[in-house]
Amino acid sequence: MKAMILAAGKGERLRPLTLHTPKPLVRAGGVPLIEYHLRALKMAGFREVVINHAWLGQQIEDYLGDGQRLGLNIQYSPEGEPLETGGGIFRALPRLDDEPFLVVNGDIWTDCDFTALNASLNGAPIKGLAHLVLVDNPLHHPDGDFALVGGEVRDDATLPRLTYSGIAVLHPRLFAGCAHGAFKLAPLLREAMANGQVTGEHFTGRWVDVGTHERLAEVEQILAVQP
Repeated sequence: MKAMILAAGKGERLRPLTLHTPKPLVRAGGVPLIEYHLRALKMAGFREVVINHAWLGQQIEDYLGDGQRLGLNIQYSPEGEPLETGGGIFRALPRLDDEPFLVVNGDIWTDCDFTALNASLNGAPIKGLAHLVLVDNPLHHPDGDFALVGGEVRDDATLPRLTYSGIAVLHPRLFAGCAHGAFKLAPLLREAMANGQVTGEHFTGRWVDVGTHERLAEVEQILAVQP
């Protein structure tokens, strides 16, 4: 099973840090954000990783290289102009084969253990087209995104909702009928939910959407006190 890290964002709200440094290489605890993901993926048994990039993307390639330093094999999917989440994944599909793959947003920090999501280890492919990891609603997103009912994810505003963590297992068939270009992932997920094709789980560990200086400082505080 392969993994993909979404690393094409420009990081506007983290300026001036991201004026000359791509967001995934912004450091927390002295370590680039993307490296926390890569270490976690290695520990969870992943070996093949695809990383998309756009803004200052060559710096990401120069820093990580082919991934051998981290015990991984890294391929890149350069975009030039960002293709948004859906378009970026669709462009990278030829590098991800025909089986379900793990996708992780590059601008989050989490202590989520990816092992249970690795079908290569536990032989449990997803049921349907997507499996989403949901978290409690953070202060900056109090209304959440989706409801989780008996392991099924629903787009139902009448139910209590959780927030999509940016961690998911996706089947390439989710992108059937898509064309190259910029498009969002959420509409594809909502269509699949309407057809009962999206499962999910509630992660209650540590998770931060590192989109602002304040949230980057929050990660720094977590790292400063953890053993």
